[in-house]
Amino acid sequence: MSIRRSTLSRRTAAAVSLTAALAFAVSGCGTDDGGKQNDAGSSPSSGSSEPSKPTEEDKGEKQEDTAAGDNVDPNVKLAEVRGQRGITLVINQVKRDSGGFVTVQGEVKNGSSERQPTSGWAGSESLLVTKNPNSVAGAALIDKAGKKRYYVLRDTEGRCLCTTGILPLQPGGSTPVFMQFPAPPATTTEVDFMLPTFATTSLKISG
Repeated sequence: MSIRRSTLSRRTAAAVSLTAALAFAVSGCGTDDGGKQNDAGSSPSSGSSEPSKPTEEDKGEKQEDTAAGDNVDPNVKLAEVRGQRGITLVINQVKRDSGGFVTVQGEVKNGSSERQPTSGWAGSESLLVTKNPNSVAGAALIDKAGKKRYYVLRDTEGRCLCTTGILPLQPGGSTPVFMQFPAPPATTTEVDFMLPTFATTSLKISG
C-alpha cells in the first residue's frame, strides 16, 4: 500500500464531510478569469521569502503524511504548466478514485540556474497556509460546464490532502506533488487546473 493510500485512509472520513463545503458555484469561470488569477506573470501572495528549513523530525512527518502515491508513470505528460522564475509543473496523472475523489499527480521542476523558494503555492487563505506551509494547497479544479470550483480536500484540523513541506528547489532539482479534490460529476471529463503563480491548463480526467 502506498504512503498516499495509507494517509488517505486515515483522513478520508474527515475529508468527505467537508466535500460539500469545498465545492462552490462559480459564475463566469471561463479561462480568462482563471488566467488572470493564476497567470505565470502574477505575483504570489507569499512568494517573497523562503521557508525556514524544517527539522529532521518535521521532515519525517511531512514525508509520511504527504508523499505522492506510487504507480505513476513519469514518462506520461498530460500537461506542462509554466510558473515563475523557470519553474514548471508537469502533470502525469489525473484520476478519478473510488470514494468520490480526483487525484492530480505530477512533478515540479526548477529549470533555472538558481535555488528557488516553494512558498506561494498554498494560496492566500491564512489558516490554510498556516496549517500547510510550503504546500500545493492553493490548487483548484474548475468545472466550467457545471460552473463549480473544487478546492483541495482538507481534514477537520485543516491539513490538506496534498503535498506539504516542500523544500526550496535546487537548480535542476524537482519534487513530486499530489493533490486530492472532491470529484466532479461523472459526466465531467475535463476540468481547468489552477495553482497560484502558474498558468491555468486544461486536464482530462481518467477513471
